[in-house]
Amino acid sequence: MRARVRRPRWLSDSVLRALRRALVAGWACALAIFIYADGVPFDREGLLLWIATGVAAASVGKRAVAHVVLDFLPFALVLIVYDHLRGLSDSLGMPTWWTPQLDLDRALGFGHVPTVWLQEHLKFRGVRWWDVAVCVCYISFFFLPYLTAGVLWLRNRADFHRWAGRFVALSFLGFAFFSLVPAAPPWAAASCTGQEVSGHPADPTCLQRSPALTPHGGLLGPGAGWRPGADPWIERLSFKGWSELHLQIAATVLKQGQSVVDQVAAVPSLHAGGTLLFVLFVWRRARRWTRPLLLVYVGFMTFALVYSAEHYVVDCIAGWLAAAAVHRTANRIERRRRSLRLDTLGRSPTHGVHLCPPMPSQPATTPSSTSASAAGSSSRPARSTAAPAPPGTTARSASS
Repeated sequence: MRARVRRPRWLSDSVLRALRRALVAGWACALAIFIYADGVPFDREGLLLWIATGVAAASVGKRAVAHVVLDFLPFALVLIVYDHLRGLSDSLGMPTWWTPQLDLDRALGFGHVPTVWLQEHLKFRGVRWWDVAVCVCYISFFFLPYLTAGVLWLRNRADFHRWAGRFVALSFLGFAFFSLVPAAPPWAAASCTGQEVSGHPADPTCLQRSPALTPHGGLLGPGAGWRPGADPWIERLSFKGWSELHLQIAATVLKQGQSVVDQVAAVPSLHAGGTLLFVLFVWRRARRWTRPLLLVYVGFMTFALVYSAEHYVVDCIAGWLAAAAVHRTANRIERRRRSLRLDTLGRSPTHGVHLCPPMPSQPATTPSSTSASAAGSSSRPARSTAAPAPPGTTARSASS
């Protein structure tokens, strides 16, 4: 066992508790000032830095703060490497998919492309409440994996490692698909015609063109039945509700980031896959009354992605399959490791108890105990085992 470092007497639990609360309050104030001055930190590095410092403040007196660096630094470095690799995924020269996912979605919609149908019926000239909900749901994925990591670290480091491994694995699985099977999202298909993408390009010039200038609605078609006043073309709506949230600066930052990363990295949808992975991971840890809310979150995220033209339905299904595969594989690996660890410790994998050999049974009698018993019986008079005679009877009647 590791020797515990003794702390001074004056550093009692109450003092550590007060210090922890003061540090958390100071961290919250610093974050509020930062958001007021520079906006919400959407970049992965900045977000992880704020979460790690908050976790360190909340763990004073509970855990060694050095463990925060040991756990979060590798997690951050791996994800930073992923970001750089994803920026290069479209440079391998693989042919880009433009129509297969569109044809599959049209088949799922019985002849209607779900993205086109949803925008025809739900897109208005102004911002509606569902536009704000779609915006909030869409941007939640930029925080969800890292906030989950922070909360899990405070509650159980083992769960933090399990979640971090799953999320990193899903990210790199998505990178493999982005590199080998690049696919265009609906908003890109609305900006390009079939002739412009006939050679399966990854970065055609039509991506920089507004869908309003694309003839006949591009690959998605012209559509019909648009709401009065709404723009009669398919457009990217994931940031339409930001004006109501007064987050225009943050929206500009995210749009700039989207223009830098791979534009044809739609299969699988990491938004849909990451959301389902989160639900699968916390399902058994969540209270029963929250589980329907988790299912609603997965469903509404899918709706938000399809309605906003960020992904096709088949992109979301591919993300679900990737998340399920990662989660199931991780569960098997963890069960295998647990079984091997129990076997190494000499425990039963089923019952978790030591398999100690049975103790040899003690003989009923030994020569010493027999002789001692005989000697004791010869030196002491025999005790009568007869029951006492009832009152009123004579010794003769009792003996008879």
